[in-house]
Amino acid sequence: MNDLHFLRRRRSVPSRQLGEPGPDAAQLRAMLAEAVRVPDHGKLAPWRFLAIRGDARHALGELLAARALERDPAAPAAAVEKDRLRFSHAPLVLAVVGRLTPGHKVPEQEQLLSGGAACFALLQAAQALGFGAQWLTGWAAYDPVVTARLGLQANEVVLGFIHVGTPSGEVPERQRPDPDALLSDWAP
Repeated sequence: MNDLHFLRRRRSVPSRQLGEPGPDAAQLRAMLAEAVRVPDHGKLAPWRFLAIRGDARHALGELLAARALERDPAAPAAAVEKDRLRFSHAPLVLAVVGRLTPGHKVPEQEQLLSGGAACFALLQAAQALGFGAQWLTGWAAYDPVVTARLGLQANEVVLGFIHVGTPSGEVPERQRPDPDALLSDWAP
């Protein structure tokens, strides 16, 4: 199997289909070691990782449910329950936090893109170790009350929640865009 074959097999596993076991400490360290190899102009390390596992997943779900009702007291019960369970399926959720350095010669956009690359590298590393993973955000990633409870500083943003665990079944391939239809040649 060549490396491109491995990359072509990458697919997201819905978080509700991820269960135990999750990565152990050595596997998590290996995943993070791959994530920090992404392009990082200026060597800023404009990201950090926050592990959410065990009972912390359920506590975060309770926070989301309460916050959903604060935001919309008429929220349907099913929507509130979905928020309550949002982090309860995968045994490990990694919040990838972008740490922006405003005014640096490396534009903030490039810092954010580096963090996005770290998210994708975590997906690939999880799959390489035999796990399934899904990169999600949702309203909680952008809510100031939630991000404050996660301990984010004023210069930090949630770039993604990477849900990691063992897939409960085979995930079918989905239709992908035709790369040829997306390529054009620039000519002066």
